Amino acid sequence: MSLSRRLASAEPGWTGETDVIVVGSGIAGLSTALHISRHSSLRVLLVTKDVLAAGSTRWAQGGIAAALGAGDTPDQHFEDTIVAGAGVCDEAAVRVLVREGPSAVRELAQMGARFDRAADGGISLTREGGHHRDRIAHAGGDATGAEIERALVTRVLDATDVEVIEHALVLDLLRAADGSVAGLTLHVMGEGQRDGVGAVRARAVVLATGGIGQIYASTTNPSVTTGDGVAAALRAGAVVRDLEFVQFHPTVAWLGPRSRGQQPLVSEAVRGEGAFLVDDDGVRFMQGQHELADLAPRDVVAKAILRRMRETGADHVWLDARHFGAEKWRVRFPTIHATLLDRGIDPVTELIPVVPACHYASGGIRTDLLGESSIPGLFACGETACTGVHGANRLASNSLLEGLVFGRRIADTIVARLGEVDAPPVAVPLPPAGALLDAARRPELQRLMSQHVGVLRDLKGLDTAERELAVLADTAAAVPSTENWEATNLLTVASTLVHAARLREETRGSHWREDHPDRDDLRWRGHLDSVLGPEGIQSSYVPGGSA
Repeated sequence: MSLSRRLASAEPGWTGETDVIVVGSGIAGLSTALHISRHSSLRVLLVTKDVLAAGSTRWAQGGIAAALGAGDTPDQHFEDTIVAGAGVCDEAAVRVLVREGPSAVRELAQMGARFDRAADGGISLTREGGHHRDRIAHAGGDATGAEIERALVTRVLDATDVEVIEHALVLDLLRAADGSVAGLTLHVMGEGQRDGVGAVRARAVVLATGGIGQIYASTTNPSVTTGDGVAAALRAGAVVRDLEFVQFHPTVAWLGPRSRGQQPLVSEAVRGEGAFLVDDDGVRFMQGQHELADLAPRDVVAKAILRRMRETGADHVWLDARHFGAEKWRVRFPTIHATLLDRGIDPVTELIPVVPACHYASGGIRTDLLGESSIPGLFACGETACTGVHGANRLASNSLLEGLVFGRRIADTIVARLGEVDAPPVAVPLPPAGALLDAARRPELQRLMSQHVGVLRDLKGLDTAERELAVLADTAAAVPSTENWEATNLLTVASTLVHAARLREETRGSHWREDHPDRDDLRWRGHLDSVLGPEGIQSSYVPGGSA
């Protein structure tokens, strides 16, 4: 099989119609749907792959960044974001983020999110890697995402204009004759009359399906992050930008050489509170690596860990937070503390074994400052999107903020625009269906990506990955199923990522080419845009980025 412009056997058995479809129930999808509902009478259909509260947001431990503290300013937040992004941030997008961020966080608190408070009653702020100020708002110590998810889900369930469909996998986007979006097809599991594959017409579609972490064998992402939104956008002909920039979180708990799937994250906020990295000999190897040492940007720390592991032959390094004491672990990091204890690690008395693992995709569906993709009426938000905010390496805790800020922008745009339109456009017939990848080959795909397209990359490994992924593409599944659709999405995203990673012949941010170890601003201070056409994946270089 070759990468298809449409998933196989996705003929709709039922149909529906609404004004706006939002796919995804993390902070990006929930906040977008809520903002539309609060400021218009538009009908919103919120589609989520699992239950409403099962997205990536609830796993976010550290917090949400915004210039809320005394002495901090949006300009300082801007500078830290630009530095972390390694020269390819879109400066206009970053300015939108940092200037609109404080009001977005305050609005979130007004909507019921219970942030931890300081002695004076203000929002308590801490620091994470790459930040020069305390500007990370948190909740429940290290349960920020779970608290934000709780507050937003509560509001959505109370919203009369938001209909929710759970256990629904987005399949393909519908297009109108003029090229604009006209709705989508999806597969619903166990929703009565809506069971099975259906088609919903809509005047606007927002993809907020989260990340692509499941293309790797080990990730901090939940099992639902199979790149469904990015893959659907690619099949529809949308432009995807900078997929090669995959951030690996430096401190993920090491559970042994055979551990696979979602791994427990040890938040950067632990280092923000004073924990530090050491090797087997107790050497604090981040000293002298960067001015911020253990709180350097994530790409710097992840690379330093991998270098030390290669030098010593170790399977992992160690995070030392024993000096916190039991009370601080219990109050400030209760979730991480309980998770580590469940794995047989007592951080009060023991060093924590850690390694880098896939964490966040800085690239995604290319959008403008309003969150709209290259397809009119198709919007993307959160990790599914590439707004240009993160550049080559996301600054810690900017992800939740991006979902909030650009979710509001998308909602405002849709509310203003759809007031001028009466009904959803008529969808043109879908292109011929393609074959599906057998889900039994998924572990092989993940092994290829982890081995050859992880933190350490070179042309030989990327060539191997590209060749072997093409072989996988020739192993078609016999029948359509959720597992086979997900495996096909993973293959589509992985193939596009490898294609871009081969082209970018430099080391920048979270993209580390050992055969091109230097950052090359003369040739590569810009973006790689990829599209999936009849001839396969095509990528082109677009100059840009920050100075």
